[in-house]
Amino acid sequence: MGSTSSMLTQYDIEEVQDHCNHAFSQQEIVSLYHRFCQLDRNGGGFVSADEFMSVPEFAVNPLSQRLLRMLDGLNFKEFVAFLSAFSPHTSLQQKIEFIFKVYDTDCNGKVAFEDILSILRDMTGSFMTEQQRQKVLMHVLEEAGFTKDSHFTVPDFMKILGNSDLKMEVEVPVD
Repeated sequence: MGSTSSMLTQYDIEEVQDHCNHAFSQQEIVSLYHRFCQLDRNGGGFVSADEFMSVPEFAVNPLSQRLLRMLDGLNFKEFVAFLSAFSPHTSLQQKIEFIFKVYDTDCNGKVAFEDILSILRDMTGSFMTEQQRQKVLMHVLEEAGFTKDSHFTVPDFMKILGNSDLKMEVEVPVD
């Protein structure tokens, strides 16, 4: 599985399924492998940030720069594990852990008010003023029993998002 020029074996497919907690069927993994090979233009077995940015839907995502920090240099197994956060078969807990990693830009296991506000800036652009963003964020935090000075951990994210109807699903086209 190191080189994208090789084909996936049944063993490879099952290994990838185990690695991503069976978030994808075997057919979906084969389809993802074909997409991975298309992205891996130099055939080195890894996808670079530049190669990810060649996907138009990814390039226009307001969080693409934050996601790139998690994506640059992924091999196929890591690529599928990353995408598993968007599978309908992935638990809410796993989806929230993924979201936490996006927000935890310094990877210290904590997210501060400013980190969340920065993401909100990326997502809203000029559609909201800074004052509106702060007001919305303060409202959400207060509703969950937190303040502007709180530092959030994964369990805190679970408390805030755990009762939501969070949808993070992408359909994998199967050839």
